[in-house]
Amino acid sequence: MKPLEGIRILDLTRVLSGPFCTALMADLGAQVIKLEPPQGDDYRHIGPFVQGESALFALTNRGKQSLVVDLKNAEGQSLARRLAASCDVVVENFRPGVADKLGIGADRLRAENPNLVYCSISGFGQSGPFAQLPAYDIVVQAMSGLMDATGEEDGAPLKVGEAVGDLMAGLYAAWAICAALVGRERHGTGSTLDVAMFDALFALLPTSHALHLYAQRPITRTGNRHPLSTPFGAYRTLDGHVIIAALGARQFAALCALVGQPNAANDPRFASDEERTRHEPQVRALIEGFTATRPTTQLIDALRTAHIPAAPILTLAEAAQSPHAQARDLVSALPHHRLGSAPVVGQPVRFDGAKPMAETGAPALGSGTRATLNALGLTAAQITGLLDAGIIMEATDG
Repeated sequence: MKPLEGIRILDLTRVLSGPFCTALMADLGAQVIKLEPPQGDDYRHIGPFVQGESALFALTNRGKQSLVVDLKNAEGQSLARRLAASCDVVVENFRPGVADKLGIGADRLRAENPNLVYCSISGFGQSGPFAQLPAYDIVVQAMSGLMDATGEEDGAPLKVGEAVGDLMAGLYAAWAICAALVGRERHGTGSTLDVAMFDALFALLPTSHALHLYAQRPITRTGNRHPLSTPFGAYRTLDGHVIIAALGARQFAALCALVGQPNAANDPRFASDEERTRHEPQVRALIEGFTATRPTTQLIDALRTAHIPAAPILTLAEAAQSPHAQARDLVSALPHHRLGSAPVVGQPVRFDGAKPMAETGAPALGSGTRATLNALGLTAAQITGLLDAGIIMEATDG
């Protein structure tokens, strides 16, 4: 099942947030036309590289057609508007105001195509005092509250080890576009969507929101343990760490019995989740007195036998090679114009038991230029004229 089959998207995005959004939609069957400048998406030039191909670009641009148009040229802008008029969705992640200057902003394109869903992704949104600030992922992590809540207890703030600001903005954008397409079917008109990395990350902090908005408590860094629940974190073992997440009286009592301290379940200091969190050092000492002398694999078996949620801390390689990840097809391979076959991690949702996935890998720069313009109705002579003028470009590879 490919629920977005028949949906046509003009992708004006680059780097990560926008391409991640449109890759998810390509997986679900949308036709994605990626309009690139003559030098290509910035990610084409950022490693790691395999046979000259950017791994980051390959991972986030599967299933798309590449059309090269110089948007600095008035004729190129006119061509982009003509393309947008034939599409259901436009996605862009320019700095606020740039799309308008290029003549491809939401107001102009939706005036020409009222059914269009126009989605803008930016660091801080299209309005507000921060709108024009540069917005790399670490900037947004720092300003959203996420970075301040992340790190070792009494330690410095830490960024999350992935570009979650970009990724969550892309994910929210894909969600919003799908919702807007449903709305269009019901109400007969498109939408203008404003997705901000800052807003997306701020929305993803419910524990911090609970502490700040309801409990009026400051958010403090707690390392690998949960700020509200105990025991809920990483505990030392003989050869590393084990994750234990015992929530509620029954699981805590089972844990106390497992570590040889069954009476601790009746200790008033440990009578509730709140009390256990207040006395977290004592709970940790109780647990690590047992776990620190035993190997991780033995502990995992014992904890799971006792029906206590537990896990080892896996590397990405271990996670990817696990039987479960392989059974769930988390890593796929798609045909690629230069690599032959390229590994990708597609959208993770199963529809009626099947996992929709793009059919092709990331495109060569300009490989879809001629076919896209032919489908738009341009003649061979018109296309040749645009090529000669440097307004469009065709692929020299693939």
